[in-house]
Amino acid sequence: MKFIIVGLGNPGEEYINTRHNAGRLAVEAFDEEKEFGGFVVDSKTKSDLSKGEIGKHKVSLLLPNTFMNKSGTSVKDAKNVIVVYDDIDLPFGSIRLAYGRGSGGHKGVESIIKALKTKDFVRVRIGVAPTTPTGKIKKPSGDKKVYDFLLGDFSKKETEQLNEVFKTTTKALESVIVDGKEKAMNLFN
Repeated sequence: MKFIIVGLGNPGEEYINTRHNAGRLAVEAFDEEKEFGGFVVDSKTKSDLSKGEIGKHKVSLLLPNTFMNKSGTSVKDAKNVIVVYDDIDLPFGSIRLAYGRGSGGHKGVESIIKALKTKDFVRVRIGVAPTTPTGKIKKPSGDKKVYDFLLGDFSKKETEQLNEVFKTTTKALESVIVDGKEKAMNLFN
């Protein structure tokens, strides 16, 4: 079976370490961990593309070179899509797998739903929301504050923790591919 893993984010130097690029960063970490060989520009999908195998499955990694709200351009007509992205409704460092749900207001996911004409694809949601000392989410309020937060760089402390987050994300992606979405969701949710 063939899988396409899409890491959502914005292209360009100014966005590299922003919270909104968590999906893109996680897929880059997956590429490195699984030694796929790195990304090349693919004009057909308007993305950076890397290919490899996990077990007997062929896997393509896509990093759309469109901005977030046009991410769907890279996956039109694709099958077995797994989308990895930041989620401000989850505490920093947590991940959740989902299937067949709405966009939750995420513009990149909305674009993919429109392009695929279905909600039926796996999502790996990476939490980026700050928390209180007791672990409660303290999400910024108001569109401007949310926008500024998501397009802000990870803090020094968050950056130090990202390797562990991406190791978990890599294990979850591998589980979706090898074990199937139901088992992966039971293991990682």
